[in-house]
Amino acid sequence: MKHFFKIVTIALLGLWVISCEKDEDQAILNESSQAKLSSDKTSIVLNEITAGDAAISFTWINPTFNTAIVPKRQIEFGVKGKSFKDSSVIDVSNDVTNVSITHAQMNAAMYSCGATPDISNQIEVRLKTIAGSAFFYSNVVNITVTPYTPNPDLVYPKINVPGAYAGAAGYADWTPDNSPNLFSPGKDGKYRGFIYVTTLASDKGKYKFAIDQAWPGNKGDDGTNTGKLKVDGADIVASAIGTHYLKVDWTANTYSAVAANFGIIGDATPTGWNSDTDFVYNPVTKKYEIPSIQLSSTGLFKFRANDDWAMKFQPANADQTLVSGTGVMTYLNTEGTVTGDSGYKVAVTGAYKIELDLHNSANYKLTITKL
Repeated sequence: MKHFFKIVTIALLGLWVISCEKDEDQAILNESSQAKLSSDKTSIVLNEITAGDAAISFTWINPTFNTAIVPKRQIEFGVKGKSFKDSSVIDVSNDVTNVSITHAQMNAAMYSCGATPDISNQIEVRLKTIAGSAFFYSNVVNITVTPYTPNPDLVYPKINVPGAYAGAAGYADWTPDNSPNLFSPGKDGKYRGFIYVTTLASDKGKYKFAIDQAWPGNKGDDGTNTGKLKVDGADIVASAIGTHYLKVDWTANTYSAVAANFGIIGDATPTGWNSDTDFVYNPVTKKYEIPSIQLSSTGLFKFRANDDWAMKFQPANADQTLVSGTGVMTYLNTEGTVTGDSGYKVAVTGAYKIELDLHNSANYKLTITKL
């Protein structure tokens, strides 16, 4: 029994010590005065054209504490009414008390906190001071922000595909900064996209891969023609005239190329499900086009490659009615971005022009226009 009481006493003492330590931690770090934040604007419209320019500036007075600390500071943004749930932050240096934030930085912060692009959003802003596991906040500043929809050509990493084919496709032969690009939607060093080869005569079907729109560090075939790359490797030769779907793993030094010539098919088209109407590549617009086709509002249509169903463009997960003149994102089934086997339709029967913009694999775009 004495042993039992001894054990209980020791346990209670231990809890008391732990409790005292926690109380002591709370007492050690105390905020003597709250931070105060202000901004030089109450409303801003963000602009991608001036992405590098200052959009708004914040000035603050740091909080004070009853003991010396080395904190971390952030400007925190949140959509008003969400109590800073899903907030985004921009780090600021400890040795400054003001910061100018560019249009690009602000737009990225708005995207991260859930603001809606192209309309006015009510945004709450505060200074967040981090000391160990403790957070201290300034007053909240309210601003109105209109973000822009980021240009996917600037958002995603890309490599270039210079070659002898490029001039006929609307670019320039063997010019890295004027050639089609392969983008990395996953930002993971894996790139994909399309090129169009007009002819194989006179070595016009050759190409290589470049990065940063320049020749240094370019990669070509390692000489085995087995889908392996090496720096300053051999020219790669297209297998056929037409569209090619390319995939490159820049780190693993591998590539693949498959023919992918697309057409439209479906019971909304004049030939039904029996045959395709093929797209024609336009080197001026750099898009794939069907200048005119009759579409019925009572049926569906899909876009498939090589008169086969292995590769096709379709909506993300359900049949989609297209609006004349309004571009929509379309998805390639082999990239794992779709579910089901959905198709497209129109609300009004008539003749339509169809454009398929495949220049950016992170943003394939489909547009139909009623003629």
